[in-house]
Amino acid sequence: MAELTTTAYTDDVPPGSLITRDGQMQWAGLLLGPGTPYEIDRGGLTGWEDLPEYDTGDADHPTAHGAWPGARYAKPRKVGGTVHTVPSANSAEASLTATRILRQALLLGDEERWLAVRLHGETLAVRARISQRVLAADRTYATQGVSRASVQWYATDPRRYSVTEHTAVTGAPQPESGLTWPLTWPLYWGEAASTGDVTAANGGSAPTHPVLTFTGPCAGPTVTDRTTARRLRYQITLAAGDELVVDTAAGTVTLNGTASRRHTAAADSSPEELFAFEPGRAQLAFRPDTHEAGARMTVRWRDAEW
Repeated sequence: MAELTTTAYTDDVPPGSLITRDGQMQWAGLLLGPGTPYEIDRGGLTGWEDLPEYDTGDADHPTAHGAWPGARYAKPRKVGGTVHTVPSANSAEASLTATRILRQALLLGDEERWLAVRLHGETLAVRARISQRVLAADRTYATQGVSRASVQWYATDPRRYSVTEHTAVTGAPQPESGLTWPLTWPLYWGEAASTGDVTAANGGSAPTHPVLTFTGPCAGPTVTDRTTARRLRYQITLAAGDELVVDTAAGTVTLNGTASRRHTAAADSSPEELFAFEPGRAQLAFRPDTHEAGARMTVRWRDAEW
């Protein structure tokens, strides 16, 4: 029997990196669907295209009909499906190997991994964990080696993301070069080397949380989303090469990959978790208090879908 590795099917590889055709899905390092020994039942997946359940802040009118509308927050997404294991060779060894691979991939783990699905050329992915696995040890498996597994994934973030990550970079604002003497008509004022402005487009239907990296030398790195008026501002001085990474989904602010600096947030700074791009285009302005050549802001995000 071929020896199984302990990482090939549980590694958190880039979402959709193994998918080559419609109807396939990828869980961590395991590919399922057409062209693999793991066929997805014709019933497909449940909970994948559904709106997730949600909590609501609606408040009932005490002396009238109806309620005041409040905020709604989506609950975790549950995705379920049935997988049929069909070994490539009709032998007990092949059947057991295929089952052991499935067993290894569908384990009870604490860390979320990418679950990606491709339909009609579109691949979307969620971060999820296995919440249920039922492997049927019935007569069909005992006599023919074909098994059936009912699986449920649990995604604490219910949004589905594009597999392509977008990146935008801008330097700190630089002044225009000004007029050139002697003056000639029409007057040319020059162009700014950097405006400090950048556009981030979220092509999905759900808000998405970016990761922002401020690189020194600069002091008081600040970014404002002109679309929503939300602002992130940190009272910290970054030397040349220093990086302050703000993960708005996780709510973390880290200096040079190790030290937490969330406590440097200014009083007029929004909570990191509220700094999200709504569907459409976000207009970002990078405005540090002071800066020198080389200061910049890098923004990374994915389109998000409900």
